Amino acid sequence: MSHRARSHAPEPRRLALLGAGVMGEALLAGLLRSGQPADLVTVNDRHAPRAQQIVDEYGVHAATAPDAVADADTVVLAVKPQDMEALLGQISGRLRPGALVVSIAAGITNAYLEARLPDGTAVARVMPNTPALVDRGMSAISPGTHCTEDDLAEAARLLEGCGKVVTLAEKHMDAVTAISGSGPAYIFYVVEAMIEAGVLLGLPRATSTELVVQTVVGAATMLQETGEHPTVLREQVSSPGGTTMAAVRQLDDHKVRAALMTAIEAAAQRSAQLAQG
Repeated sequence: MSHRARSHAPEPRRLALLGAGVMGEALLAGLLRSGQPADLVTVNDRHAPRAQQIVDEYGVHAATAPDAVADADTVVLAVKPQDMEALLGQISGRLRPGALVVSIAAGITNAYLEARLPDGTAVARVMPNTPALVDRGMSAISPGTHCTEDDLAEAARLLEGCGKVVTLAEKHMDAVTAISGSGPAYIFYVVEAMIEAGVLLGLPRATSTELVVQTVVGAATMLQETGEHPTVLREQVSSPGGTTMAAVRQLDDHKVRAALMTAIEAAAQRSAQLAQG
């Protein structure tokens, strides 16, 4: 689903960021790099020293959660799922009419948010991932009942400073969580194993790490820039009777492909369980 371009440049929006953890800070940094005025951003965090750290580093304001949302056009909920209900109770009565509420908390549904915020509040559920920290994130947005095209465009703007954005129906969010939300961990897991294999084969750990990391970066770049199916790219490396085929044979014998698919299914099932509370 694509976002319709607005016919005029939108006025800068006042933003409240509730929760200044790793993902909250990544979104804030990306927004500021893409032109969001720092003086229109107010942050809140349960830990006052953390909020002050963000203020000192980025030049934004800090306030209590209710005060932060009182004048905000957009409110980003970046707290842990277990802290969400208490936070919504604090801000519901202070939320400005017409404000957009964007949640990046795993397992928190749009219906959950809408039930705890004033009737008619526009909400959007987002699943980002940690490569947002290096502006290579992948985020998915699911609009709530009252979320308009302009609201979706604003939600996308929040995320585009940190990477790519897609819009999907909420029924797909468990799959998104399992694929891209948790996905970086699967890659890191494989990278760990490859580095250890290099050490086992006698390489210095630093050398093995450099070889593996650059290989992963190069392979990902090939996938992105060539547009070729991964099977085609794999076959280009797999000479008949060669070293790659010997390795792939072992991966197939150990059912690595099936294990990955089963693992991702388990992640999606866990995401659904979290959403049910």
